[in-house]
Amino acid sequence: MNRLRFAMSCLMLMLVLSLFARPASAATTCTGTMTNLNFAPTSGGVTDATATLTVTCNTFGLSLLANAKVSMCLSIRSGTDGGGTLNPRRMINGFGDPMNMQLYTDPARTAIWGSRGSATVPNPLLLEFSYAVPLLGGSQTLNATLYGRIPAQSGLNAGTYVNRFTAAADTLIEFRYAEALLGTPGMPASCIAGGTGAGAPSQFPFTVNGSVPNSCTLTPKPVPNLAFGNVPGPITSNVDRTTSIGLVCSGRTAWQIGLNNGLYASGTTRRMRNGAGQFVVYELYRNSTRTLRWGNTLGSDTLAGTGSGGAQSLPVYGRVGAQAPSIGGYSDTITVTVTY
Repeated sequence: MNRLRFAMSCLMLMLVLSLFARPASAATTCTGTMTNLNFAPTSGGVTDATATLTVTCNTFGLSLLANAKVSMCLSIRSGTDGGGTLNPRRMINGFGDPMNMQLYTDPARTAIWGSRGSATVPNPLLLEFSYAVPLLGGSQTLNATLYGRIPAQSGLNAGTYVNRFTAAADTLIEFRYAEALLGTPGMPASCIAGGTGAGAPSQFPFTVNGSVPNSCTLTPKPVPNLAFGNVPGPITSNVDRTTSIGLVCSGRTAWQIGLNNGLYASGTTRRMRNGAGQFVVYELYRNSTRTLRWGNTLGSDTLAGTGSGGAQSLPVYGRVGAQAPSIGGYSDTITVTVTY
């Protein structure tokens, strides 16, 4: 009876020893998240911004204190709104207008963050992990910075711009891992070769946001004078002259230009005055036939238009009608108001 018990004990011991002698083997998983890249509003100058990528790898199931290494590639493609190109990348607004931007792996913004296998920018971000894996599993988290830049560019249209890197094909994590029960394993040769296994690919979706504000500038400033010239004696027929208001507005910016009644108006009748306090009646118009008075009431008698991103020249049509003013020099000052 005692011999039988001894034999069974030996068998149990051998079974226990054989369990601990099995080779280490566990699947490693890696996932990543990226914060959105949000640019400050720009009117065409260089604008920089950053976002943060967080990648975590987990290895569970090794039976003793072990070690794991991971070689990883993180690819970013053109994005849903990127038009299929990595250089240059772009954002678009609601009208489909483009604004160039680029994504980099370095703070100097010289290394474009590309995609493994891309013919134009085959430059994914490369990360290497090394960490211990105790009995209950282990993990390693790394942070990396995405460096964004909107380069200087002219003729931008106003609006809110976006490129969404949220589709399955827009971002990609690829990795290979190596595990060792004791000691330190060698780093896999690359994110697609070497090691003891390949992890399941995953994504790290994010969105790039930018904007171009509505803006308008009078140029030159002040507006060139409207000179009616010299008239001998009484004014017996219309004296017509023009000047132009120069305006530069960001593309798609809706604007209205108003002209007030001047310093010496009588009600809505515009008047120039001389040094003796005498007046000459005149008027300003929005059209060459001088039928549309140019006033200052929005949506009524102002001149309305839309910015092109370039210079616009807007004629002001002036007229002095027949009258018999006193001899002298007459002038008035008009305030130009741009509303957008």
